[in-house]
Amino acid sequence: MRSIRPKLAATAVAAALALTATACGGANDKAAGQAADKPVASASAGGAADDAGALVDTLKKHGVDPDKWKNGEWKNWDKDKWLRNAKDFVNPVIKGLWKPDRMQEAKEPQKTMAYGDSTGDQNVTDPEPAPVQAQEEKHPYHRYAAPVGKVFFDSPAGSMVCSGTVVKDPKAPGRSNLVWTAGHCVHAGANGGWYRNITFVPSYNDQGRTPAQLRNAQPQEIAPYGSYWADWAMTSNAWITDGGPTGGAGSPYDYALLHVKPENGGKSLEETVGNALTVDFDAPEAKDIPAMGAWGYPAAPPFNGQLMNKCVDRPGRLSVSPGTPAMWRIGCTMTGGSSGGGWFIAGKDGKSELVSNTSIGPVTSGWLAGPRLGQGAQQLYAAMSDKFAGR
Repeated sequence: MRSIRPKLAATAVAAALALTATACGGANDKAAGQAADKPVASASAGGAADDAGALVDTLKKHGVDPDKWKNGEWKNWDKDKWLRNAKDFVNPVIKGLWKPDRMQEAKEPQKTMAYGDSTGDQNVTDPEPAPVQAQEEKHPYHRYAAPVGKVFFDSPAGSMVCSGTVVKDPKAPGRSNLVWTAGHCVHAGANGGWYRNITFVPSYNDQGRTPAQLRNAQPQEIAPYGSYWADWAMTSNAWITDGGPTGGAGSPYDYALLHVKPENGGKSLEETVGNALTVDFDAPEAKDIPAMGAWGYPAAPPFNGQLMNKCVDRPGRLSVSPGTPAMWRIGCTMTGGSSGGGWFIAGKDGKSELVSNTSIGPVTSGWLAGPRLGQGAQQLYAAMSDKFAGR
């Protein structure tokens, strides 16, 4: 049964949730459930200078030669080579790997968008929302949604793509290198391990070019701020333990945080794009939120993965498993590829704040659900900020 509640005027609400860049980013004008979670799982990517030795040691521990890894050994997804534990995640920079054509060919993790069994407490599941048609963000993206971008990674099924959002770093004000995304965009969950070659591209395809136009586009048109490799990653132990191809019991904990660095050096991510969003771990109840917006790059048909889209709707609740927090749910026609994209509300100061990320949705599209960020997510956030404090 579809909800018959009134639809919001998307244009007015979208304006209230604007993700515009701030004046401090000089590059902008030059660019073409609240229940306590299980302990977080953090993972070294070995990108930071003092982690380089740990990266080499980790690879050797698993019988992998570091040089061979960069020359193609990373394609070995044998069970004993697919590193699963948080402490074993590695993501050494492979310069030139994510060329424009490889980015365009990356697939959406469609299975992760398949809605699993809804056998949880139906008392905290609101009626299914009516579909809200996704709208493409205005061009150039960096002027209207500067913190949003695409997350690229490699999996056993090939090159994949998700979405992500630049968020503030409490220990590095104004100089954040943190990106919020979904757990299933960095780790396969219960039946797999960490994905590889994870990188973030803010304001991907900034001018909203068509696939045909992108075939002849310059690299700076596709990645106006360049690529940022993850040198550290964190997700919840609940996702690692219970996450699956359709989300499953791990869905309420399907969030992740990346610490990134520019592939070719330079300023911090926040300084480069000109903005980063606050993360709200104590958002109001759904009934008290007039509008919640989701941004991302949907890639499954009818979308092509090259354009940034958004949906705005009044949020409801969805319970997917007994004993887990209810998730946020909104009407939205975005598909796979938008996974990991940020969900925002207007904070008390009127500025947009991140409160969730796209996790699951039905195969037929029409709505999306994301985890409610509570104590566990806040612990993850604090641990990441502390890890890189002073660097």
